[in-house]
Amino acid sequence: MESFPVINMAKLDGEERGPTMQVLNDACENWGFFELLDHGISVELMDKVESFTKGHYKKSMEQRFKEFASEALEKGEESDASNMDWESTFFLRHLPESNISEVPDLDDEYRKVMKEFATELEKLAERLLDLLCENLGIEMGYLKKAFCGSKGPTFGTKVSNYPPCPRPELFKGLRAHTDAGGIILLFQDDRVSGLQLLKDGQWVDVPPMRHSIVVNIGDQLEVITNGKYKSVLHRVVAQTDGNRMSLASFYNPGSDAVIYPAPPLLEKEVEKEAGAEVYPRFVFEDYMKLYAGQKFQAKEPRFQAMKCTHAIPTA
Repeated sequence: MESFPVINMAKLDGEERGPTMQVLNDACENWGFFELLDHGISVELMDKVESFTKGHYKKSMEQRFKEFASEALEKGEESDASNMDWESTFFLRHLPESNISEVPDLDDEYRKVMKEFATELEKLAERLLDLLCENLGIEMGYLKKAFCGSKGPTFGTKVSNYPPCPRPELFKGLRAHTDAGGIILLFQDDRVSGLQLLKDGQWVDVPPMRHSIVVNIGDQLEVITNGKYKSVLHRVVAQTDGNRMSLASFYNPGSDAVIYPAPPLLEKEVEKEAGAEVYPRFVFEDYMKLYAGQKFQAKEPRFQAMKCTHAIPTA
């Protein structure tokens, strides 16, 4: 099988821009995932984020997880554990308004570092959206505008730890799913693996790499690109050794943003006689309400359900 796509963003500023953009396009079309190196976020900041995140888990979350794990193992022995995830998480919201100051148990320095990290990730997400516009042949800024709604995009981070699991045959770290939103930027542990994506019917490891950012395509970009770029199933496999850190930051449309296939992409399809519009038009918040109950199910019925809701007029 071909190797997992890795993109050195420093190459976008020189002679290798063309081939690098092609790798990016192929990754979006054929993998739904890629890994970024030299992405502009300083290694010093990333090291601080990792240190504070691991320290916070030890101090504030590890004991609670051990209590959950004890109960989960007992229940898992007796019943079906396929609807449980072996993870410890909390959530931070960055946009449209930050809630970092309100999240309990965070040291002030950790709050400060996470705010700085979120600012850098936001810039990276917006740069990536413009690179995707370039590859798609649509107007620069189109994707950012499509995400805006009336209050701008929504952006938040799921901070997760996947502790060692003594019975990985009973539990997934996180069950297989596609991500509902737009573009996802992941800072993952470089020593403990576990993240996998489904490609050509096979589960493929997403390789841990020091100071990299893993990016994946969410359902909304699949809709906007009318299926040219696809969100893909991915999961976290529980490990018997090591505690895997994961910070997944979701750059998503605003809650009232109307999502639909980009007209220029549909026009290209018509020119190729590839058919008419495939994907639905809907309000992002409505999709999220449906997703909340169907996260671990196939995405196609969600798209179909959105098609069956009342039509939303073009702005």
